[in-house]
Amino acid sequence: MKKLLVAALLCAAPAFAQQSILVGAAMPQSGILADIAADLKKALLLWQEEVNAGGGLLGRRVELLLLDDQSASSAAGKLYEQLILEHKADLLIGPLGSAASLGAAAVAERNRRILINATGAARSVHRSSLRYVFQTATPLSAYGAGPIELARGLGLARVMLLARDDPGSRELAARTQESAAAVGLATGEVEFYSQGSTDFAPQVARARSAGAEGWIAFGLPQDAAEMVKTFRKLGFAPRLFVAQGAADPDFIKRVGQDAESAVGIVAYERRAATRGNAQFVLAYTKKWSAEPGLLAAEGYAAAKVLEEAVRRAGSIDTDKLRVELAALETETPLGGYKVDRSGVQLAARPLLLQVIRGRREIVWPEAFATAKLQPYMAWEARKPLK
Repeated sequence: MKKLLVAALLCAAPAFAQQSILVGAAMPQSGILADIAADLKKALLLWQEEVNAGGGLLGRRVELLLLDDQSASSAAGKLYEQLILEHKADLLIGPLGSAASLGAAAVAERNRRILINATGAARSVHRSSLRYVFQTATPLSAYGAGPIELARGLGLARVMLLARDDPGSRELAARTQESAAAVGLATGEVEFYSQGSTDFAPQVARARSAGAEGWIAFGLPQDAAEMVKTFRKLGFAPRLFVAQGAADPDFIKRVGQDAESAVGIVAYERRAATRGNAQFVLAYTKKWSAEPGLLAAEGYAAAKVLEEAVRRAGSIDTDKLRVELAALETETPLGGYKVDRSGVQLAARPLLLQVIRGRREIVWPEAFATAKLQPYMAWEARKPLK
């Protein structure tokens, strides 16, 4: 039997005159993904506490109904059917990941119920015919915007695109290739590499042969570290080195000072000056004795967008909410929210972090920058940091 959690208020709440508003979601609360999904759950509980302390939604208390998908994305469709038909949830927030979000979106659309897609970043989640599903997660199609803009700013004519051979990384690279082509930046074919790759000498040779001045890679921190080790061994230093995994602190631990000048990509950063982020980090840390990560920010952003839409609509009526969510433009700790006709997020943009003197500094977008982009240093020009 699926585990059921009706989250209780954790502080004294004001009196509520009407029946509570039930917000439903499904996520891993057991199984291999439970630890990962814990941040998503904690963020929703924090939002529930905050909104009820402020008088609730439309003067009504908010209750969370969280079902356990037992770390099986295939269970999402059935659980969202339960939320809608059995539990009569008034509002829905999507599950963990794109695969589960795809099933949840199909159910919400079929039942004409509003669903906020909190974590489903893949393009497959949003079909052109969707009218009731709205994405707050940063879509994978947005991840290439920053690297392409940096390449253009440096006057590069050609970059090398690489991707770990997994669905997410492949989509990231494909969308970046499309963005590069649209602005006249040459990339050639995407170079795919297998899990556990440690030798990138063949890719370096091809980059040199093609005259690639930049290197943009999508994958994990260990992938970025192995690329840097190969660069140093072969004396290769592109003018721009962007590797998704280089934003992770583990990347610096793996290569030490050789991490200098590398640029990483993240969808969320605790230090970013996005609207309400400082307050969110403070509240989350105080409540849970841990700093929020991406999933926490995604859950909180989804709830805040839903809250704002309900406030503007003055109702939880599905059609009124759909109109408001389609037209809404707002900011959250995760970044901007604005969607197209299919509910695809348009405003959220990943951040680019560059390792500068051992620290990860935000270098793009400029509005949130904590430092200016530094050129990728030639190996012979590098000196030990003091």
